[in-house]
Amino acid sequence: MEPVPEDLGGGLWSVPVPIPGNPLAYTLVYAVESPQGPVLIDAGWQHEDAWTALRDGLGTFGIDVADVRGVVVTHFHPDHAGLAGRVREASGAWIAMHRADTEIVRMFHSALGHEERRRFDLTAMRRAGAAESELDGGMDQPRVDPPAIPDRALDDGELVDLPDRRLRVIWTPGHSPGHICLHLEDGDRMFTGDHVLPRITPHIGLYPYDTPDVDPLSDFLGSLDKISAMSAAEVLPAHQYRFTGLSERAREIIGHHEERLAEVTALLSSRPVTLWDVTAGLTWRHPWEQMPLSARRMAAGEAAAHLRTLENRGTVSREGDDDPLRYVLR
Repeated sequence: MEPVPEDLGGGLWSVPVPIPGNPLAYTLVYAVESPQGPVLIDAGWQHEDAWTALRDGLGTFGIDVADVRGVVVTHFHPDHAGLAGRVREASGAWIAMHRADTEIVRMFHSALGHEERRRFDLTAMRRAGAAESELDGGMDQPRVDPPAIPDRALDDGELVDLPDRRLRVIWTPGHSPGHICLHLEDGDRMFTGDHVLPRITPHIGLYPYDTPDVDPLSDFLGSLDKISAMSAAEVLPAHQYRFTGLSERAREIIGHHEERLAEVTALLSSRPVTLWDVTAGLTWRHPWEQMPLSARRMAAGEAAAHLRTLENRGTVSREGDDDPLRYVLR
């Protein structure tokens, strides 16, 4: 069923904000009441339809966007951070994000343009072992402007500036370096962003594919272990629907990735295999032959993240230093 704005009780509301052309369909934006104006958790995709849904959805509860006190962004991805800047323009609200993702947003504002990033991605896929025939025509990806630079950098364990409420930051890196969950302690509700979702798992990718000293999957698994030790009466994710059983769901996701690591391992032997061939050999939602190049790029990032974890566990090693990237069992 198409979700609608809901009053969740306890001075808390949810507003589904559409993501045009995306199978996720919408981001659930939450508004938390305070005496000095509501604070939003995430803001949604930067699109006119999304803005209308956010503005009118808040209006359902008598909330004017101009009265918003602040926006806490769980991570920098555009379906979460995209409209934060427009909310700030309309209300003067502050934008807060974990400092690790804040640095990424700053980098985006000073980094390569759209065409340069496209060429960078094609070069990375060549290094992964993609054939030139697969890269013909390049990638047809929509241009996405970087999100607004946050005003405030958050740290693990601190309380968000939310008068008369207790909204605590829980740093859960993996899906992004600065992903955070938020525990509303005065209502015992846990906002999980993309970290823990009820039926799907977030994308965990390594970009570029051989970035040194970075292990996003191990970070993610550690974050899941951390969050599984916490309790909450209700879990409020950024996609799909609210649920209970935070610890059980976190453990299910850990199990999923352990199975995925075993699947990657089964594709390797003493014979070097390229990252691209490992990726093509894995099970995906759609057959590899039917996946567009942009989806294959993301799939290779996920495979690279699992290979990095296996490297750090001593199961796998990279073969040589030249291109393309090849891996063997140790």
